[in-house]
Amino acid sequence: MKLRNIILSVIMAAFATLPAPASAAGGGDGEFDVKEVIFEHLLDTYKWELPFTHAYVSLPVIVKDCNDKWHVFDSRNLYEKGEHEGFYISHEGDYSGKIVGKDADGNEYRPLDLSITKDVSEILLAAVLMLLIFFPMARWYKKNGNKAPRKFLGAVELIVDMIYSEVIKPILGRDAKMFAPYLLTLFFFILIVNLLGMITVFPGGANLSGNLAVTMVLAILTFLVVNIFGTKHYWKELFWPEVPMWMKCPVPLMPLIEVFGAITKPVALMIRLFANMLGGHMITLVLVALIFIFSALGVAVQSGTAIFSMIFALFMAVLHLLICLIQAYVFTMLSAIFISLARVRGEEHAEKKK
Repeated sequence: MKLRNIILSVIMAAFATLPAPASAAGGGDGEFDVKEVIFEHLLDTYKWELPFTHAYVSLPVIVKDCNDKWHVFDSRNLYEKGEHEGFYISHEGDYSGKIVGKDADGNEYRPLDLSITKDVSEILLAAVLMLLIFFPMARWYKKNGNKAPRKFLGAVELIVDMIYSEVIKPILGRDAKMFAPYLLTLFFFILIVNLLGMITVFPGGANLSGNLAVTMVLAILTFLVVNIFGTKHYWKELFWPEVPMWMKCPVPLMPLIEVFGAITKPVALMIRLFANMLGGHMITLVLVALIFIFSALGVAVQSGTAIFSMIFALFMAVLHLLICLIQAYVFTMLSAIFISLARVRGEEHAEKKK
């Protein structure tokens, strides 16, 4: 692909994240609501917008009301009718952007919501893509033994070998094969959802890595692996570390610090991935939004702003593409380090004391 086509694709993708100014206005008066447009892209929704049009792909709504009755219907009913079967999308308050209903007394409540939202759809798409990558690779090795694949599968094997040889094996040592499936799955899932978020047009565009709930689940999975497979020496150091007795009894100062440290490790994983990916998306959106914001000052100002914004938006898009890989790499590496710290054995512990 020529460089010119790549640049045009990035510019079109950047504009695809923003609707026309009139459609973004709250009252239809042509004003451009920056906050509404940016958060419409960053937050989860019950529809999947199509670029360059006002059309969208509706998604299934699955909710359970206050009377324990399940409701399943198309989200198009909510966006076109405003209310359906007693449910509607709230636009203010704690439940803004979420489906709510009203009980018999007229009080607004949040139903049990198992709807297939845009973020859920993107997770399912990422899972399917991972299966389409790894099943053919498994069949290749089953058929051809240790012969290296070519083309796309060869590129995937190169990435797998890089992560295993440079991250997993040096950090985990003899436990590398045991935890490699989890860590490689973690790496490719984060990488794929990051890249899907960069596409911005259907079927991409969901800001999964910038969703705190998604990064929290990934961090919790690492936390469970660390603590489920931790050795007895790990647990001993956690609740009875080798420090002076007055630091452990009668006031368990050091055990509290160690337990607090064990809890903050997944929190650091969660916040690191969330903040980096959310920040990258937001900066690109703000740069493109400047074009519409300065449109009221005339053609000359808008043209200059457009050139400035698109140059920096293109630069941020390329930089963000690199960040997609770096964040998947860092999350996997830190997870491997935390697992290795929990896999310490008696002889290793004695060696470290020397």
